Amino acid sequence: MATKKIPLICSGHSRPVVDFSYSPIIESEEGFFIVSACLDGKPMIRRGETGDWIGTFIGHKGAVWSAHINQTATQVATGSADYTAKVWDALTGKELQTFQHSKIVKSVHFSQDGKHLITGGLDKTLRIFDLGKSEAEAQQMEGHTQSVKQIVWSKQDPNIVISGGGDSALRIWDTRTLKEVKNIPVKTAITSIELSLDNKHMTATAGKEVFFYDAAKFDLLKSHSLTLELSSASLSPDAQTFVVGGSADLSVRVFEFSSGKELEQHKGHHGPVHCVHFAPDAATFATGSEDGTIRLWQNGEVRAYGLWQEPPKLEGKTETD
Repeated sequence: MATKKIPLICSGHSRPVVDFSYSPIIESEEGFFIVSACLDGKPMIRRGETGDWIGTFIGHKGAVWSAHINQTATQVATGSADYTAKVWDALTGKELQTFQHSKIVKSVHFSQDGKHLITGGLDKTLRIFDLGKSEAEAQQMEGHTQSVKQIVWSKQDPNIVISGGGDSALRIWDTRTLKEVKNIPVKTAITSIELSLDNKHMTATAGKEVFFYDAAKFDLLKSHSLTLELSSASLSPDAQTFVVGGSADLSVRVFEFSSGKELEQHKGHHGPVHCVHFAPDAATFATGSEDGTIRLWQNGEVRAYGLWQEPPKLEGKTETD
């Protein structure tokens, strides 16, 4: 049996945590950050290594469905049920820009250079905002037939974005032409899309299936059918394992990438796990849940890290699941 892992618990939210993102490792800060979206309408920023609270962004008038931090950890974007997307100063918490929409905003994502923001939601339209022009009209990309739930900006090509939602397809878009350039159908609604830390893979979930694509050409590399309805999946930086959260599952599960064999099951959340991501230092992965918490779990063998200490060794006994 695997050694039991005791997570660090990040409390503070009062309703379900439905999305979060990590910053890259910021050398000047000697670490990285995590920003979370919650249905309590109060996105938060924390230290990524320990989960220590730094601040809360106050200004939304509805549930916040998406939160993304830019590559320099200087700005945070959020999408909300109040029909707005907002950009915030990550250092001061000040609201910098508000972009009005006609319906709920379910996903936001910065471009790699931080100069543009893309949004999507219940109005089925992708919108690209130039953050240097507060009054400029958004460029629009249309083609989704149901709500947009997930958007990511390619790390391989600054002109490519990927979206997915209720219409059961991954859509690849060229921001220069504002046209769809590839459509990858799946059997049911897309619940998560992630560009992996190795910059080589794109991970997506739909129903009980997890898919791994080449992040440049979007060819399918591998897929696994699991036994639970998936909300999210994240591939480890070494592409050896992946972690999932399920829409009706209170456990955090780790699987072998090559075979799909379940390696670890960790309990601790008191509600379904909505979102999962590996940290940029690969030492931990985080999970956000219906129970209103984010939990940080050690990746691999249990060891001293951050606030963790090695568990005492009892003669003749080992701590197991």
